[in-house]
Parts: sequence; C-alpha cells; structure tokens
Amino acid sequence: MRDSDKDGLGEALAAAEAAPPVESVDVIAASLRRQLGARSVSFLITDFTGASVVRLGTADDIDLERSADPIAVSGTVYDEVIRTQRPHVEAVEGGTWTRVIAPVTNRGDALGLLELLLPQYPGEDTLLRISRSAHALAYIIIANRPFTDLYQWGRRTSPLGLAAEIQHRLLPTSLACEAAQFAVAGALEPAEHVGGDTFDYVIDRDYVQLSVTDAMGHDVDAALLATLLVGALRRARRQGACLAEQAQSADQAVAEHSGGRYVTGQLLRISLRDGRTEFINAGHPWPLRLRGGKVEEIRPAVDLPFGFIAPHTYSVQELDLRAGDRLVMLTDGMLERSAAALDLPALIESTQDLHPREAARVLIEHVVHAHDGHLHDDATVMCLDWYGTMSTRRDADHGADVSEASPTAGQHTSPSPAAGPRS
Repeated sequence: MRDSDKDGLGEALAAAEAAPPVESVDVIAASLRRQLGARSVSFLITDFTGASVVRLGTADDIDLERSADPIAVSGTVYDEVIRTQRPHVEAVEGGTWTRVIAPVTNRGDALGLLELLLPQYPGEDTLLRISRSAHALAYIIIANRPFTDLYQWGRRTSPLGLAAEIQHRLLPTSLACEAAQFAVAGALEPAEHVGGDTFDYVIDRDYVQLSVTDAMGHDVDAALLATLLVGALRRARRQGACLAEQAQSADQAVAEHSGGRYVTGQLLRISLRDGRTEFINAGHPWPLRLRGGKVEEIRPAVDLPFGFIAPHTYSVQELDLRAGDRLVMLTDGMLERSAAALDLPALIESTQDLHPREAARVLIEHVVHAHDGHLHDDATVMCLDWYGTMSTRRDADHGADVSEASPTAGQHTSPSPAAGPRS
C-alpha cells in the first residue's frame, strides 16, 4: 500500500474534490480528527501582508459579509513556523493536550498554517502524517480558490478600496516560488492612495522572468494604467516575445491608451540552462545585489519609461548575477520621504539568512514603520535568490520535512521594525 493511501490522504483528497469548494478545508480537518483523535483542527490563512493570519473554521462559522479577524504573527509561534517551515509541537493545558502547528506551503508560497490539538504527544509517524496532510491541504486550497471568495476573504484583514482591489488582482497568484535554480518572492504595501505598483514573475522550461513596475498617478487611474501595462507585458510574453519585444509592446500600449501618462519598470529574464541574464530598465530605480554579505547598487543604463512619445528604444543589458547572489528589485516608494532615512543596504544585509519571502516582508515592514503606517506611495520589493544552474537544492520540499520538528524556536529571527536594522 502506498504511503498516501496508508495515511488516508487518497480518501481525503477524493472527498475534498467531491465537496463544495468552500468546504474543502473542512474535509481535511474531519479526516485528521477521525484519524488522530484531534479535539480541534483549523487552518490559519496568511493575509496579503504576511503580518497576520486568519483562522478559518467550518464553513458554517464564516461570515463573508464582515472583515476577517486577524491574529498578528510577529513574535509568536505562528511566525516561527512560517519562517522556519518546520512543525512546532508543545504541551498545553497542563500537559493534557498537545498543540501541533504545521506549515501549509506550496513551492515556497506560505499559504498558512494547520493547527491541531491532540490527546497525546505525537511520534514521528504522526508528525509525518500531519505534514503530508498540510501539504495536501495546500494543493486543495490552490485547486479550490478560483471557485470561491473564501480564501480571498481570509486574506483581507481590512477592506480594500477599488484601486487596491484592482492592484491585487494584477499580482501573481502565488507571491513566492521555489525551484532548483532560484527562489523568488515579492511584497507590496499599497499607499493610502494607491500608486500603481505591480510585480510579476513566471517560469517556463528555459527561463524565469520577473518585472517590477510603477504606474504614474494614484488611485483608480493608476490601477487602470498598471492593468494596461501588465496586460501588454503578459500578452507579449505569452506570445513568445523576447525581452526587447515585450518592452516595446508595453511601451506602445501605454503610449496609445494612457492619455500621456507613463510607467517606469524593470524587466529581467534569466536562462535556467546557462544562467545568462537579460535586463531592461525603463526609468526605474536601480536594483541592489547582495553578494558575500555586502550590498551594492547595480547601475545599468536607464532608458525612458514606458509610454513616452519621444522616439526611443530599449537596451537589453546583462546583469552580473552569480550563484549565491540575492537580487533586490524595488519601486521608489521604498526610497522616498521618510523611508529615505532607512539604511536599506544594511537592512538587506541583516536579512540575508532569511528566505526571500521573509526578507521581502521585513523590508516592507520597516518602510511602513518609517512612515508611521501611512505610506504616501506604494512600496514594492522583489527578492530573488539565485542558486545557479548546477544547483540541486529543493527548498520547496522543506514543508514536508519533519526530521527537525521541535518544540523550541527556529534558528532565524526577523528584526522587528521598532528595533531597526541589525548591524
């Protein structure tokens, strides 16, 4: 008998597929309660910022007409599990019950947490079963979220304005991804009057492609301009256009339909076969590279933003990117006004041991804190860890690794915004 059948996962997956999309999480919960005698099983979904989680109970307990109730994760065991991607086990209620918290993650995208109360301390086999169930739950959520607003509701710990709603729909479905050659993650914090920031990435057989863009203006006008730009880039990319053709397509679309407004941006394409890089900078802030523990600004040539009427072309340049490097692409909201007081290179250096997902979140948190929680411009960052084309590492498998499950804290610690960057 296969392990998945022995764990009852095959039966649970079949039941989840047969259930309504809004009840798919309940199926896994019911299966674990039955198999392990758990008193309670719940899924906690991460919100858009990654700073909070929302507990999703049974479908009958969820009121989609009100905002979700957030649980701040900073400094908690939830933060530890998301950061380390290892299950946490602790005795509770005087040792009568045991709480197990396991990461629900797919290819580096931390969807949330699976939390159980068990009548006994779990052995290795039980932890393996829980971790496999959590991994299966990630796939169930991904498969069902196109059909229901439940998971979007859980990620919204505060109401979104129309511009922010449009902006979030432009982002990739998963904000982080891991592969053998790289790990990438993005984070975006909209300003009070949305500034039109977006980021995107895609992986195909031969390349990983990334973009960070910043549309001119604020609110709905900026969101609509960003929609035009992202649509033009994706259309060209999906038609097999090279990087220069993608830039030209975006430039033409913005020039023809934006009413004289423009968009700055960076496009990056990396060959997964030989590591060769192609890069276009359309009037955008330069990227930062972390190598050997030190950050330096990369200064390739800067072309005109997308949409300028004056005759111009886009230069496809090569970036010096080596195995072990971290590349940080950002928008000017990470640099302007109060954020200018931050020592961003030092902050990036202080987060070098964190996964790109966590590093991006910490960078955004510090910028928001520098503005006392009120951004005047969107703040966006993408972190890319390049492992090289010879790498065989598979970080995405860590969510299923229970060999290091421990009741103690993880080995990485995110610096808190209040404390400022570590030296």
